[in-house]
Amino acid sequence: MPNFSLAGKVAIITGASRGIGESIAHTYAEAGAKVVLVSRKLEGLNAVAESIRHAGGEALPIAAHMGEQDTVTRLVEQAIATYGGIDIVVNNAGTSPHFGPLLTADESLWDKTLDVNLRGFFRLIQAAAPSMIERGGGKIVNVASIAGITPNPGVGLYGISKAAVIMMTKVLAVELAEHNIQVNAIAPGFVKTKFSQAIWDNDEMNAAVIANTPAGRIATVEELQGLMLYLASPASSFLTGQVIVIDGGLTLSSSNYGG
Repeated sequence: MPNFSLAGKVAIITGASRGIGESIAHTYAEAGAKVVLVSRKLEGLNAVAESIRHAGGEALPIAAHMGEQDTVTRLVEQAIATYGGIDIVVNNAGTSPHFGPLLTADESLWDKTLDVNLRGFFRLIQAAAPSMIERGGGKIVNVASIAGITPNPGVGLYGISKAAVIMMTKVLAVELAEHNIQVNAIAPGFVKTKFSQAIWDNDEMNAAVIANTPAGRIATVEELQGLMLYLASPASSFLTGQVIVIDGGLTLSSSNYGG
């Protein structure tokens, strides 16, 4: 299926040391892409890169904090210097430092959340877009969340940042369409990763989520691979500005999170 091939493409994937990001990196590498793996710590990235290389792929691990402009600029420059350009950007790195009623979130937590979850996404897109334009087009995939669509008690600040990501996705889709760059987002529900461990490792909370999910379970990272490949491949060349929910039907439930 050549429309799903990423042969000859270069993809930057943030939050690639584990969970969803690691899974995406393996998927893209298997589809033929050279993958640039980004996370704050190099140790975890090296293990993922070694696994990809062992399977015959190409991977470049780069330690970078998406909350720091200079660091983001340098990682893009390094990716271009190594592989010649950028075709795909996957914004997956995220943080959720506040849990509780929104009114208890002080400004430092607002700053930290928005700096990584929103401005970090924008920084990478802004830095990578010129190379994508020069190469005749590209793909940008932002990992949002159903928390950015439906209020989720306890993680309101995280949800606000993801709602902003959704609007940024739509705005950039319009602005970059003339350059043959498609910009889309996915909005996962609960996925079994370390990031969501506080939910699925808590018997009561886990049971509430499962009870309100029509599919009756939490997703695995592998279940996002097909969608993420589609959004990065030529197969999605006429799809842009869309937010695709992948949540086992949770947002269709009358009491989405059991709250």
